[in-house]
Amino acid sequence: MSQVLVVVDHLDGVVSRPVLEALTAARGLGEAVAVAVGSGSGAAVERLGEYGATEVVVCEDPSVTSVLVAGVVELLARLVGERAPLAVLVPSTPEGKEIAGRLAVRIDGGVLTDVVEVRWDGGELRAVQAAFGGSTMVTSRVRRGVPVLTWRPNSLAATPAPVSPRVTEAPAPTISGGHARVRATRMAAASGRPALTEASVVVAGGRGVGSAENFRLIEELADALGAAVGASRAATDAGWLPHTAQVGQTGATVSPDLYIACGISGAIQHLAGMQTAKTIVAINKDPEAPIFQVADFGVVGDLHTIVPQLTAEIRARRVQE
Repeated sequence: MSQVLVVVDHLDGVVSRPVLEALTAARGLGEAVAVAVGSGSGAAVERLGEYGATEVVVCEDPSVTSVLVAGVVELLARLVGERAPLAVLVPSTPEGKEIAGRLAVRIDGGVLTDVVEVRWDGGELRAVQAAFGGSTMVTSRVRRGVPVLTWRPNSLAATPAPVSPRVTEAPAPTISGGHARVRATRMAAASGRPALTEASVVVAGGRGVGSAENFRLIEELADALGAAVGASRAATDAGWLPHTAQVGQTGATVSPDLYIACGISGAIQHLAGMQTAKTIVAINKDPEAPIFQVADFGVVGDLHTIVPQLTAEIRARRVQE
């Protein structure tokens, strides 16, 4: 059976959910082979096997990740040359998209971004892409070389298929000079909240929140619900929250069970990142705000009054339970 390489996005062995989705998709095409690079990669083997990776290629040599994405690209290019896989799947993160683009050039293949489905059609590999902010789905194929696909997060339910993967230690590739190198890293302080792209509940704030100080209202509601905190681009551009909290076309794509949008007008770029949420609640003082067109429940009013009342009510009910 031909192989499908899946690039593992992980932090010290903790695998992100989009990787598990990509493994689920890869199993439908061929033998899923995970490629884990960087510190702690070996710790991810068991988790990857739980979702069907029959082999895990591990490279923990620090020289690979010391040159940003260049080392990963060189390793993947070597694996593609040795194994001739059906495709390479990469999580559709900013780093993942850079890896995909560079890899496609290195192997003289084609790249398709924001893929939400892969399948065989008439003996050819077809990929369904989310285009125009997620408003249109396009079926595409790569006509030359090995397809490199970036997998859009929250596109399907990751399903376990436990196996005992074999582990292959990959030597670090030779990396030429001229690359930007990482000299030091610093971990961001943990918030105690779930990761934005993996949370079942997300509370997000936009321009209507008014200031960084007022975002405590959003955070208090999120904490009462055990939710992640998100933001619109306007809020992150204003510096009220870091850009890692941005939801939208140029930010994170989320698909939680519940999405609460507070003071977010609902520009198409924001909707592209959250409109697949199972239930959407919008709080906005403008009754004509576009967000109400996709909301399952809408509250017209001042979030500065409504959100604290909602938080207090949730906390009171939690105490009763």
